[in-house]
Amino acid sequence: MDTFQSIDAFVRVAEASSFADVARQLGVSKSVITSRVQQLEEFVGAPLFHRTTRHVRLSEIGELFHKECADLIARANGLVDQMRDSRVAPTGMLRIHALPGFVLGHMAHLLSEFQNLYPGIAIDLTVNDAVVDPVKEGFDCALQIFPPASEELIERRLFQVRRVFCAAPDYLAQHPPIQAPEDLLKHRLGLYSRYPSRDRWIFNGSSRQVILDLKPALRTNSVHMLRDYAIDGGGVVCIPTIVAAEGIADGRLSLLLQDFQLSHFWFSAVYPKTQRNMFKLRLFLDHITQSFSEIPPWDLAMDQMTPER
Repeated sequence: MDTFQSIDAFVRVAEASSFADVARQLGVSKSVITSRVQQLEEFVGAPLFHRTTRHVRLSEIGELFHKECADLIARANGLVDQMRDSRVAPTGMLRIHALPGFVLGHMAHLLSEFQNLYPGIAIDLTVNDAVVDPVKEGFDCALQIFPPASEELIERRLFQVRRVFCAAPDYLAQHPPIQAPEDLLKHRLGLYSRYPSRDRWIFNGSSRQVILDLKPALRTNSVHMLRDYAIDGGGVVCIPTIVAAEGIADGRLSLLLQDFQLSHFWFSAVYPKTQRNMFKLRLFLDHITQSFSEIPPWDLAMDQMTPER
């Protein structure tokens, strides 16, 4: 038995809850992963999983064993990466999943800079609005605004995500004024469908807080579609400043409700504790973090356009 491979397979299956998913990630047959786990179970002398045709879950002994094994695999992978990459330039593939609203128009330059620094690192970047589990999908990390789906994932916060309400000047000229959050109820709204806060909207003003349940005329998982909808005069939208800033700066969009603040989210990197590419991933995330000040450039631009209150 290759002890390290067996422990690695056990940890991966525990995190993915699937032998088939782990086999797909590693490019081997399901029987190979099954055999590795069975060998470990024989060595330990106890079943590590309860298996049915639909579910794989840790046994009581498996739960106790898993934490120690996960820490062991993480330390071993980190040590191997550091020793190898301290001698030669880092190489290999990073598989990353990212939300389009936060990478289109901003990520290409960062990728180019990063690969100029580390030309041996190839990046497989999947861009869509799906909510993914990086363990089950085989990604090294997911760049997202959603909290980690399980305790097996680590979250590294990269920058705050601010949201604003805005609309085209032509639309506003033809509809009732928007001076308070309650005025939104008189308008056609376009809202992003996957904010963690769902349909509950909290507006914090200097003297009062307003809580509304907003019903949009357009609900979509694309913040770029919402921006275009607003610019075309479709209605009032709420979009992140990273998407809204350019349209507001060139006058195609007008900023609304500047006396009220919405809650912030974090754009974070979420990745497995047992990440095999930890050294390369850390280099990548450090590069992203260092590219932004504490306040991202689009928020600095928005603050310059917003009168002091």
